[in-house]
This record gives sequence, C-alpha cells and structure tokens, in this order.
Amino acid sequence: MFCHQCQETMKNSGCSLAKGVCGKTDEVANLQDLLIHACEGIGYWSAKGEEKGIYDEGTAFFVDKCLFATITNANFSADYFVTNILAAVARRDKARAAFAAAGGAVPAAVPDAASFSAADSSAVRALAAAGKGGWLEIENEDVRSLRSLVLYGLKGIAAYVEHAYALEKSSRKVFSFMLRALGQLTDDGLGADALTALVLETGAMGVEAMALLDGANTGTYGSPRATTVKTGVRDRPGILISGHDLRDLHDLLEQTKGTGVDVYTHGEMLPAHYYPFFEKYDNLYGNYGGAWWSQGPEIEKFHGPVLFTSNCIVPPRESQKARIFTTGVVGFDGCPQVPDRNGNPMKDFSAVIAMAKTCQPPEELENGSIVGGFGHDQVFALADKVVAAVKSGDVKRFVVMAGCDGRASSRGYYTDVASELPKDAIILTAGCAKYRYNKLGLGDIGGIPRVLDAGQCNDSYSLALIALKLKEVFGLADVNDLPLSFDIAWYEQKAVLVLLALLSLGFKKIRLGPTLPGFLSPGVAGVLVEKFGIMGITDAKADVASMMGGK
Repeated sequence: MFCHQCQETMKNSGCSLAKGVCGKTDEVANLQDLLIHACEGIGYWSAKGEEKGIYDEGTAFFVDKCLFATITNANFSADYFVTNILAAVARRDKARAAFAAAGGAVPAAVPDAASFSAADSSAVRALAAAGKGGWLEIENEDVRSLRSLVLYGLKGIAAYVEHAYALEKSSRKVFSFMLRALGQLTDDGLGADALTALVLETGAMGVEAMALLDGANTGTYGSPRATTVKTGVRDRPGILISGHDLRDLHDLLEQTKGTGVDVYTHGEMLPAHYYPFFEKYDNLYGNYGGAWWSQGPEIEKFHGPVLFTSNCIVPPRESQKARIFTTGVVGFDGCPQVPDRNGNPMKDFSAVIAMAKTCQPPEELENGSIVGGFGHDQVFALADKVVAAVKSGDVKRFVVMAGCDGRASSRGYYTDVASELPKDAIILTAGCAKYRYNKLGLGDIGGIPRVLDAGQCNDSYSLALIALKLKEVFGLADVNDLPLSFDIAWYEQKAVLVLLALLSLGFKKIRLGPTLPGFLSPGVAGVLVEKFGIMGITDAKADVASMMGGK
C-alpha cells in the first residue's frame, strides 16, 4: 500500500506497510485506489457523454458515494470495495456505450482507468494487490502532488454533497464538475499549470458544495442559533450517534420517541443541537465525550449501541463490535450495517433501539455544558454588537481555528493558542478541532462568547460568509485587511477541501498544522507559500504574538 491522504500519514510521507496509521489494511488501501481508478474512468466517459447531452445523476451520485467511502476513517471493509469496483466498471462501460450510441467517436487509445477489465471479485483483488491505480504509478512528484490536491478536494466535495443529497438537494453543476475533474486526472499530458488551475477550480466548486449543504441543512432544520448543550447523562439507556448526517439523526430521533431511550451526540454530531428543529425531541439529551479519536474508551463507558453515520469511525475493540452500527458509506467488518432507505421515508433503526433497551445507562464522563450555534445567520444577528466591539477596541482580533482534531500530542498546540490569546480576541471555529478548547471556559466580551462555534467542518462556509460580511460592514477592499487570522488544524480530506475553498475566496496567510500535508511536494508547497502565504505552525506563544500583530 501507499497512502498519504491524512495528517497522520507515516513520517509525514506515506503509509507503506501492511497497515496504515488509521488502521486500514494494505488490502483495503489498494482496493480504495482501484475504486478511485474506476471512478476516474467513469468521469472520462461521463464528461465525453455530457458533450453529447448525456447526464446520469444516478451514476454521478454513485461516484460521489464511492469517493466518500475512501475518506479517512469511513470504510474499512474489503468486501464493500470489491463490490463497488465491479459496479463502477459496469457503470463506466455503460457510460462508454451511451457515448458511442449518441454518435461519439471512441478514441483509438483511451486511458487505463477508462478501459481496464475486471470480470469478477478474484480479478478485482488481483488487480488491487498489483497496485493498479495507486499513487506510485505517477513518477513526477509535482504532478502527483497536484493530482492529490484535486482528488482529496473532490473527496471533500463528495462528503458534503452526499449529506445534501440525503435531504433531497443536489447540483448538476457540482456533479458534472466532479465527473469532469476525475476524467481529467486520467490525462497524463496535463501539466503543472493546468493541474494548478484545476486545483483552484476544485476550491471554487467546494464553495458551491458547502453552500448546497448549508441550504439543505438550514432549509430543512432551520438556521442554527446560540444554544447551550448538556454534557452530562441521565439514568436511562442511550444511543450514541456520531458523524455528520443530520437526516440519520432525524430518523433515529423519530423512532426513539416514547421508547425510554435517549440519544446522545458524539464528535461532529454535536452541532445538531444548534438547529431549532431538533428542540422538540426531549429524547435528544446532550453530547457525550469529545472528538472522534477518543471514541474507544468513551464507547466502553457509554454501554449502549453507537451509530456511525459518516467518516469518523476508528477500528473498534473486538468486544465493542456487536454494539457498533454503521450506515451509509461507513463500514467495518464484524459491525452490523443499517441499510439505506432505498425509497423508504426512513432508515430502519429498530435493531439499534432494541439493543439499547437491553443496555445499562451511560457512565457520566463530565457534567457541564458547551455553547455553540454561531452560524452565519446568528452572527449576522449580532453584527451591530460585534462591529461596536471592534470599533471600541474591546475586540482586537478574530482567529479562525476551524478544522479537525486528531490523536497527535502536537495538537495540544491548539489548546495552548486558545489559552494564550488575549481576552480581546475571539475564536471562530467549526469542525471537531473545537474539542481542543471549547470546554476551557474562555468567557465573553460584552456578551459575545470568545469561542463562536459555527458547527461541523462543512460549516467553515459560515465562517467565510461571516468574514466577507465583516469586510462589507467595515468597507474594506480586501478581506485580508480584516483583523482576522487563520490557524487551521487539518486531518482528512474535507479539511483539504475547506482550505482550497478559502483560497478560492481570496483568503491568504493561513497557518496550517500540526504539519503541512505530506502529499505536498516541495515545489507545490513553495507555490502555496509564495502565492497564498500558507505557513506552518511554530510555538503557541510566538504564533499568538504574530497573529495579534497582524501577521
């Protein structure tokens, strides 16, 4: 195997042994590469087909789910990927046939992704074991790096679009771009300039994808509002739900009403409490635990079943597998899978609920509260107060500390930064990075909390809108003239997409840590530093001093 898509990749270079740092086996890693290779083939023929007026949303969504399944900590099941590779090859060949039937001229030579054969599961496993479609087939380091940026950005888009699709919102523009970009990744003649342009286009399309999901979430569940979330427990059985899919939470809450079973959020599901729609469910009790990487011991103390709705699962303890349920693109061998809706109004969570009724209530980890819900509409409602605080000098700086959390001890840096920031600085956050400081009790400035949590990682879109609104309010020509600094934590591919989206919106001087991505070649990293001012983190005190000084 060779995988370099996450921040924890071995030696910040690439996992190349029998198992990745995330826990996936070399077999699964190689199968994921082959699935992406097949999806690139679908993209190749779909882009040609669209020139002939052919568009198949079902195929576009299939590719979307395949990309999402390959995100770090989403799916560890080899059988899942074998099944979907065979399905992808069939869809790819169907797209080729449709193009030809529409009068398209099939080239004499087509890329391997658009033509390789895989007749059965044995053939698929053999091709994957041979490394077909893997990164090491690309010899040019800068080309490999730029292709990585595009692909990982596409994976981020896929995640956000999948959640919007669950709420019956889709965008042909985004789907078509995804397919076209995948097709372009098969072109070995695409040089650094063209790939750089594609990277930036991926960022711009990421803004579209995040706006799509924002509209789907707020249109269905209302705009997030300032909310206090309990972190304690009560003496009833519970179900712990993790991930990002609000539709899954909605289904679960409906089915647990009146059953005596409580639902607790974990990790990136915390921001669900911020949506007014969910206020009516008294069985949505509170948030349990912290970020994704702490789930092992927290699951042990929770006692009840745990439902994973999107990426964030880590290889569970053998003793926990029977009460860990997965759904959607999530998969782990030995854990029961809840099927998709398949035309039904809800997923069937009856097995999860039945198990919960037999379990002891969760042990209390803490007994406090978390304040959040500061999406763009809520902050816009506070705009006059925020502007007055800036003009009076009560607020000197906004620091965007959005992104991911992770296991590395170096991530204590973000707790240190939050603690070191002076009391006239406000933290804007989204994503599970907030668990490094959202329980520190940093207080407020004239009633404005010093930690403004917009929500999940996709809600970094809210932070961008807030910054653009402040630029407008203060009459600035350039958003980079705001008293605003970026100190972003990244872990997986959705964070890569958020970074590209910020760059496409014109934001510069972004600190990125705890390490710069291992998939960036020195040449590509140099361009990001020179053109966009991307920088690594150093020491918390030094970085705070630099940010407060406008650097």
